Amino acid sequence: MASLFIVSTPIGNLGDISRRAVDTLRAVDVVLAEDTRRTGVMLKLLDIQARMISAHEHNEASRAGTVVEILREGRDVALVTDAGTPLLSDPGARIVREVVEAGYDVVPIPGASALLAALVASGIDAGTFSFLGFPPRKGGSRAEMMEEIAASPRAVVLYESPNRVGRLLRDLAEAAGGERRVCVARELTKLHEEFWRGTLAEGAERYEDAEVLGEVVVVVEGRPKDAEREEEVDALAAHSIARALLGQGQSASAVAKELRRRMGISRNDAYRIAQEAAEAQEG
Repeated sequence: MASLFIVSTPIGNLGDISRRAVDTLRAVDVVLAEDTRRTGVMLKLLDIQARMISAHEHNEASRAGTVVEILREGRDVALVTDAGTPLLSDPGARIVREVVEAGYDVVPIPGASALLAALVASGIDAGTFSFLGFPPRKGGSRAEMMEEIAASPRAVVLYESPNRVGRLLRDLAEAAGGERRVCVARELTKLHEEFWRGTLAEGAERYEDAEVLGEVVVVVEGRPKDAEREEEVDALAAHSIARALLGQGQSASAVAKELRRRMGISRNDAYRIAQEAAEAQEG
């Protein structure tokens, strides 16, 4: 039976391609590429001749059906991204899902991954971690992600555009505190590979007006364990303040704003505590 191979390719250094990946790309009938021009350069350097079909975020839905039809004809297909492991902040998930639903094998060919390379060299505890991809650029969804990262006991790995690194670190410092450790990895495996390690406050200052070039991965330290106890104490104090302010006749929204000012807690937590105190008072 024909198979779909998910092939990891180098993220910068061609020497990182595995022998198995090369053998697979030579053997399949069709290579699905996010950008056929970029993949074509790599295949030429590896002396591989293959039929290529584009598969990117704008045509993934139609390509999924095409792949299933190719597999039905008994021909193998390889899926690659521009660099690294497919499906990680790259298209391909719908294709894989429909291939699985059609009953064909999906075979991973492991290899380079920017998020793992950054994580293991970051100096940050990588026992458990979350990968959140590219953060939203603005709005409530961005604020929610910042709060999620601030509360996470696990390391968090993010991708970010080079011209938005400074803003990201500033927003993270506001949400998680300036002392939280962070690593900014740039141009991984390439000639100008660079790791910067420090606190979020230091990073926000360093990258505020800096010109950053190349692809960037950001690794943020998880919330320290002792912060959980401090959070419990702060929550008790916040509830006490909320009850006192409500007793003075202030509205729940005014109480929430005052809690944020006094306690430095997140917007969501401040409004939740104010609302809980108001409901308890009414009861």
